[in-house]
Amino acid sequence: MSSRQAEAAETPGGGSEGAGEDGDEAAAATHENARQQVIRVDADDNAEGLVNRLEAHTGEGIRHRAFTTLLFDGDGNILLAQRSREKRLWDTYWDGTVASHPRDGQTQVEAAEERLAEELGVTPDQYDDLEVTDRFEYRRFYLDEGLEHEVCAVLQATLSDTSLDPDPAEVEGLLWAPYDRLHDQPRAYRQLRLCPWFEIAMRRDRDDRD
Repeated sequence: MSSRQAEAAETPGGGSEGAGEDGDEAAAATHENARQQVIRVDADDNAEGLVNRLEAHTGEGIRHRAFTTLLFDGDGNILLAQRSREKRLWDTYWDGTVASHPRDGQTQVEAAEERLAEELGVTPDQYDDLEVTDRFEYRRFYLDEGLEHEVCAVLQATLSDTSLDPDPAEVEGLLWAPYDRLHDQPRAYRQLRLCPWFEIAMRRDRDDRD
């Protein structure tokens, strides 16, 4: 992975760096993520097998495959979704628009289509241009809860139909925001705590345009 693709600074995501080992072990026995797997990858996003999802997000973390999907409305606005307060990492932060991990054997586009339908009620007939536009590696800690160390694909699509049916178990709130203004004037949106992967994706997207 080139230096242009890497975003691996180990900066805290709103708190101290690192995760407590005792807390991690206790959580591993009970948290629902302990029953799921993610795809372990190298720096170039080549699969290296499966790893427990909770293990990948605690301790020093394990690099794994992820994606974030940005939805637009055709008028320059991006749909931001506030993560559920029940999320273990970056709870109540604003994401743009959904983010998750593909399952083994699933493409990034297939995974994005699935999560858009499950979290927002958005189906493929509401867009026709969903595609991967970027990919980067990053590593960020969140308080003492854990971290993300991901090779994250970025997908974008424009909605022809902006009807939404959000799942309250996944989404606390929704907000359409002017994309360029959100990037160029962050102080105007300082009340919004943005997920680090979305901030990276937005910055790289705008840098490529300029």
